[in-house]
Amino acid sequence: MAKKRVFSGIQPTGILHIGNYLGAIKNWVSLLDDHDCIFCIVDYHAITVPYEPAEMQNRIFDAALGYIACGVDPEKCSIFVQSDVPEHTELTWYLNTVIPVAYLERMTQFKDKSEQFRDNVTMGLLDYPVLQAADILIYKAEIVPVGEDQSQHLELTRDVARKFNNLYGETFPEPRTLIGKAARVVGLDGQAKMSKTLNNYISITELPEEMWKKLSVAVTDPSRKRRKDTGNPDICNIRMLHALFSIEKEQMYVVEGCRSAGIGCLDCKKILSDAISREMAPIRERYEQLKSDRDKILTVLEEGAKRCREIAQNTIREVKKKMGLLR
Repeated sequence: MAKKRVFSGIQPTGILHIGNYLGAIKNWVSLLDDHDCIFCIVDYHAITVPYEPAEMQNRIFDAALGYIACGVDPEKCSIFVQSDVPEHTELTWYLNTVIPVAYLERMTQFKDKSEQFRDNVTMGLLDYPVLQAADILIYKAEIVPVGEDQSQHLELTRDVARKFNNLYGETFPEPRTLIGKAARVVGLDGQAKMSKTLNNYISITELPEEMWKKLSVAVTDPSRKRRKDTGNPDICNIRMLHALFSIEKEQMYVVEGCRSAGIGCLDCKKILSDAISREMAPIRERYEQLKSDRDKILTVLEEGAKRCREIAQNTIREVKKKMGLLR
C-alpha cells in the first residue's frame, strides 16, 4: 500500500527557534518512517511582508540546516525551497480563479498582518492562503502537520480543492490537518506565539547560559509576586514549556511546588532551562557539524527540488487539461 503523502513548510527567518521545533519539526520527524514526506522552506510566503533581500539566502540556508539538525532526514523525505519549484505560483493563479475574494478577506492572519503592516498591505498578503493551498494541492498531499494558527488556512485549502473538483472534475484530495502535541507555543512574554519578530523566543542553537539569561526574565504566573505566594501552574507559560520538555518527575515537582509555594519561579525556570538544554544539546551539536558543509545542504535542496518539480509538473499538466488550457 502506498504511503500517504505529507506536506508542510516553515518560512525562512534564519536559525529556527524552539517554537518551530515543538510546533512543527518534532511532529514532522515522527512521520518520516510511515509517510511520503515533503517539507518546504516557503520563501515565496516570506516576501509578503517587508524583509531584507541581502539576508534571504542566509535565512534559507539556516532554515534547511535547522531542519536536518532537528532530525528531518533527507534520506527519508524531500526538502526543498519553494521558489525552486515555480509551478507553485502557476497553480496559485489557476486556483485564484475558483476562490472568492471574500473568503480571503475573512482570514484572521490577513486581518492581523494588515494591522501590523498598515503601509504595506499587498496582494501577496491577501493571496497568501491561496499560495498555501497550491503548496499543498500541487503534491496532492493528504496530511498537513501545522500549528493551531494555520488551521483556518487549511480549511480554506479544503474549500479550494472542493470548488476546483466540482468545476473541473475530481483532481485534488481534501487534506487533513494534523496538529501535534504543541499546538501553539507561547513565547517568553507569556502572551503571543513564539516569534523572532516579537523577540520572545529561544533558538535551537543557544548555549545554556544564553538560554538561562532569557528564561530568567520570562513572564510567569502574575499571582506569584513573591516566593511564598502560591500559584496556578495551569496558567503559567513556564509550566506549559515544562510539559513539552521536562520528564514526568520534574513536571510533578514543579506543579506541586508552584501550588504550595514550595519552590520559587526562578527554581522552576532553572529546571526548565536544564530540560531544554538536555534535549537541544545534540541538535546544537549536529547544527555546528553541518554548518561547515554548505555544499551538502545545497545538494539536499537541489535534489529535493528536482523530485518535487517532477511531481508538480505532472499536476500542472492535469490541471491545465481539465481547465481546457493544455494544447
